[in-house]
Amino acid sequence: MAAALSFSLSLSSDPQPHQRLPFISSSPNPKYQFFPSKKSNRFNFKSSSSSSSQSSSSTTAETTSASSTYSNLEDSFKTSKFLSNEELNKLETLQKFRYFQELESGFIWVRVMRQEEMDMTVKLLAESFAESMLLPVGYVSLLRFLVKQYLIERRAALPHAVTLVGFYRGKGEGNGEEEMEEEFAGTVEVCFNKKGANDSPPTPTPPKNSPYICNMTVKESLRRRGIGWNLLKASEELICQMSSLREVYLHCRMIDLAPFNMYTKAGYSVVRTDNILILLMLQRRKHLMCKKLPVLKNPSEFDVSNSDMEISSQLDRQMP
Repeated sequence: MAAALSFSLSLSSDPQPHQRLPFISSSPNPKYQFFPSKKSNRFNFKSSSSSSSQSSSSTTAETTSASSTYSNLEDSFKTSKFLSNEELNKLETLQKFRYFQELESGFIWVRVMRQEEMDMTVKLLAESFAESMLLPVGYVSLLRFLVKQYLIERRAALPHAVTLVGFYRGKGEGNGEEEMEEEFAGTVEVCFNKKGANDSPPTPTPPKNSPYICNMTVKESLRRRGIGWNLLKASEELICQMSSLREVYLHCRMIDLAPFNMYTKAGYSVVRTDNILILLMLQRRKHLMCKKLPVLKNPSEFDVSNSDMEISSQLDRQMP
């Protein structure tokens, strides 16, 4: 559905996730139960050697503000790492992030993955990886283990990288008044800077300090609804909130013409392409694509036109 899976596995092929898994949540606004946090609430604040009361007051206010921000975070977003005030504010931004869009057939909303949603995300990515590499079904269990280790590692990169999850609710049949259950629809990973960059990104290698989108996939039964397009738009919207850099990168395999058309329609252009020698490593050749995001005053300025939805439908139909 988007850029190649970026985690490193001891398998000689290039993954391109596209598959889906069924999941039903209890309600459109579920109450989440989080694992109790056993990590220490430590912070790294700048202090002044001056003993003046003004300096002391400023440091106290800064510490109080940061402590308040940390205490307002849900357990799923807390960390035992030393965080600056800027990082704490970014964690709060991630926690509050919501992307909502009405589609022709229903509604999609996207937010940051919670800890209790990791297993369903792992299952989706592992199945996508297995099918894109034409692996036997028996490999899925191994892939789930490897993908889960990868996601745990990536969650440790918060707030410099994040996994987003999308949920879909159909409008129903007939007069459209019927209530349909909310479903887990897809996922995408977004890196914001060098601290969140993957240690082993796919080739051609993107700039480590630039935002990067990867690991996008949509549930099979929900293809041809524009969900892939909106996962891409949600990623771009979040990047605008989290990073001052506007050049966003992603990968696209050369054989995936429909995804390439979608990215081109979305404003991405090819900056580099894998050398043909990459085939000797049993990998698919890939394009590295880049888009310069506009400076927007509000998220609603992102375009989600009907023509874009048609491109997304073509993308959903083309599966490895």
